[in-house]
Amino acid sequence: MQLVRYTAGCTPQWGVLRDDDVIPLAGLREEITYQQLNSPGFLRVVEDAADAAESEAVPVEDVKLLAPVPRPGKIVCVGLNYHDHAEEQDKEIPERPLLFGKAGASVTNPGDPIVHPADVEQVDFEVELGVVIGQTAKDVDADDAFDYVAGYTAIDDVSGRDAQFEDGQYFRGKSYDTFAPMGPTFVPEADIDPHNLDVACRVNGETKQSSNTSEFIFGVDEVVEYISGITTLRPGDVISTGTPGGVGIFRDPPELLEPGDVVDVEIEGIGTLTNPVVAENDSS
Repeated sequence: MQLVRYTAGCTPQWGVLRDDDVIPLAGLREEITYQQLNSPGFLRVVEDAADAAESEAVPVEDVKLLAPVPRPGKIVCVGLNYHDHAEEQDKEIPERPLLFGKAGASVTNPGDPIVHPADVEQVDFEVELGVVIGQTAKDVDADDAFDYVAGYTAIDDVSGRDAQFEDGQYFRGKSYDTFAPMGPTFVPEADIDPHNLDVACRVNGETKQSSNTSEFIFGVDEVVEYISGITTLRPGDVISTGTPGGVGIFRDPPELLEPGDVVDVEIEGIGTLTNPVVAENDSS
């Protein structure tokens, strides 16, 4: 099942995407929360509600899709988590997950522009699988980790490389407004295998990244265990699980994003997240 947050000129709401139609879930008696999306019983209610409301479906092109998690409490990112990404940098495989933070305010919607900051020259693309937490998680064992995962979405971990390298740490370069496009759908945890998904990134239709999450160095379960041993994960928190090889900065010569480009990040079972790139002074 693919769920979407969307608006059709009114208050944002949840729906179920089937084929190319969005079925509204406005008839549900319960508010949809990330805790609810972590419940198999609630997801069965959602399926039944979608079946009952099929006649109210609208074409997906007639609605505005929104980020599945518009205001995450925190975004925890995993660096160097694909074997092929480590190889392109000629770096050793890390012994434990390498973590950094990305501001929650950097989240933006499918179709909305990635704003190229005027003070950043090297803006890069990174397709990543996003893990949405559904239950409060502290000191979780890897064997139990998936019980705390509500589901998955796609993230473009846009990166200001010159800011990242100048600072010697990642927060500024990763956290400019619009640097975390997210969507287009949310898929419940039980519906896909996060460790066997094709992932790809295209710029202006040309494939730049193509891999599979089987290349993960640390799986979702290991990452949840490690992070929850450091900081409490709460419903609506997001883990961005790292990017495969092929990013722009490590190409020869580098291939970075410029205003006018269009970026597609695609994850099997989740869909394609598309965002244009605009100059900062053209974004208002």
